[in-house]
Amino acid sequence: MNSRPVYGAIEAGGTKFVCAAGYGPMEVPDGWREVIPTTTPQATLGGVLAFLERIRNEAGALAGIGVAAFGPVDIDRRSHTWGSLLTTPKAGWPGVSLVKPLERFGPVAIDTDVNAAALAEARLGAGKTADSLAYVTVGTGIGGGVIAGGRTLRGMLHPEMGHIPVRRDPRDDGFAGVCPFHGDCLEGLASGPAILARWKVQLRSLPAAHPATGIIGGYLGQLAAAIALMLSAERIVFGGGVMSDERLLPQIREAARRQLAGYLPVEARAGGFDRLIVPPALGDRAGIGGAMLLAEQAAGER
Repeated sequence: MNSRPVYGAIEAGGTKFVCAAGYGPMEVPDGWREVIPTTTPQATLGGVLAFLERIRNEAGALAGIGVAAFGPVDIDRRSHTWGSLLTTPKAGWPGVSLVKPLERFGPVAIDTDVNAAALAEARLGAGKTADSLAYVTVGTGIGGGVIAGGRTLRGMLHPEMGHIPVRRDPRDDGFAGVCPFHGDCLEGLASGPAILARWKVQLRSLPAAHPATGIIGGYLGQLAAAIALMLSAERIVFGGGVMSDERLLPQIREAARRQLAGYLPVEARAGGFDRLIVPPALGDRAGIGGAMLLAEQAAGER
């Protein structure tokens, strides 16, 4: 067995759990990665436990385990429900602990999937030259994570950027929004399901002249401007499935520029909005990479 510490990482998503083990975020040996469909808690977590048991048999004791979880999830260690999912719409999962079943394998650290992605991008990707970073994922939902001083931002819960209200685009007046709580918050207007609900196809399937890209880019640009004003983040990363449409990022930059109206010195800095608002450098590796960084953190706090 290898003498180097081995870490376990779980990216717990609403459709799949990605499990990995390795010696660091970018050192995952062949065969030490497995994808488990998200079905019932018993079946899904049973698959995770079987994976960790196999790794322990092959490599010895795990130094730490990191969990990057879909939410909302309780990430307050002082809480009696620490590590448990809260009011998630995922049937059967509210109240389920993602931490307790794993603790027999070693110390566990948990954060949101988007906070973990933000951590990975800040340390290893798009934010390596910045002191603060916000990561926004635009997909089935809209989530946000923030890194300041090398750590993820957390308080009463965790950042819930997807539920910020935005000014409606006049071209979008007839759409009520898909968020069951707020209707026309960011998630209600600009998430993947919102795009499908009003245009019946994914954004990248619409023609170049279609107004959808400008509408969605405008909403996300409002979010970018709000992040710049409230958090003064030096880098704002936009990832997720909706962002696979390459036409969208320039629209977000332009909308943020209009929204800020010269109030912040963005354009006086090298790179301007092209450097402030960027795509992920790690692609789909950010979530599991962040979970691995959380595992290292758990081992260090033991």
